[in-house]
Amino acid sequence: MNPRNVLPARPRATPTKSHSPAAVREVVERALEDLKARDVKVIDVRGKTSVTDFMVIASGTSNRHVKSIADEVIRKTREAGVQPLGVEGEREAEWVLVDLGDVVVHVMLPRTREFYGLERLWTVGDEMPEAETTEALPPGAS
Repeated sequence: MNPRNVLPARPRATPTKSHSPAAVREVVERALEDLKARDVKVIDVRGKTSVTDFMVIASGTSNRHVKSIADEVIRKTREAGVQPLGVEGEREAEWVLVDLGDVVVHVMLPRTREFYGLERLWTVGDEMPEAETTEALPPGAS
């Protein structure tokens, strides 16, 4: 193995009592709510990847709205003492990714979100809700 091809370990936020993944996720959700992000989905990816614990996906109505939402997430998490590890896509603002370590936030335009289908990608194999499971059963089965 060539040492130049080895990627360095990705830094992870050190969990503390005040900065647990769930606490960071709550700050993110409040920021999304404050700026009226649409169709917010929180996906628990623990056990599926070691990169993060939660992926939060939300939509904005325009490029300006997407950028404003991402800026609010960054502002609120910094106020809470969580420094983003990286932010990508701010210039184009069709898809802005905010990496908070244990929580990764994707803010997208609806057409971009539909095209990439992150929800489908990260929920493949998850159990279906009971109502959907019942509908899939043949008549007479319980």
